Amino acid sequence: MDIMTPSQRSKAMSHIKGKDTSIEIILRKALWRRGIRYRKNYKALPGTPDIAITKYKIAVFCDSEFFHGYHWDIKKGKLGNNREYWIRKIERNIARDNQNDLKLIALGWLPVHFWGQDIIKRTSDCVEAIEDLIFEQKVYQEDGPAGCL
Repeated sequence: MDIMTPSQRSKAMSHIKGKDTSIEIILRKALWRRGIRYRKNYKALPGTPDIAITKYKIAVFCDSEFFHGYHWDIKKGKLGNNREYWIRKIERNIARDNQNDLKLIALGWLPVHFWGQDIIKRTSDCVEAIEDLIFEQKVYQEDGPAGCL
């Protein structure tokens, strides 16, 4: 049961940021400290990645659990107020994220998603995963696709 009135809930939801969220800032600062340079909220790419490492064509998305459907099959059964609206919205978000990933791959980019709680609790693991992807991209860029001469 919601402890807020509909107008209070509407006001609270209107203040949710779409960029420069706390999870984005945590990951960006950690990457910057490791010497990894990037573009933020890169509009030139599908989905406007939160972090785009253009040199290695890596698009990083910092996904909040609620709006991007973390454990969605379980969570959608627990929704209360405005259930149909939220199911429709979050399922559209999930489908849009998948479509944007396919578009990025078609453009030669590597999309990677991190859940907000992973960024908060295991920031160094997220940074290491990105460093591993950078290393793989470096090798791919140097050697080219396997089997090509």
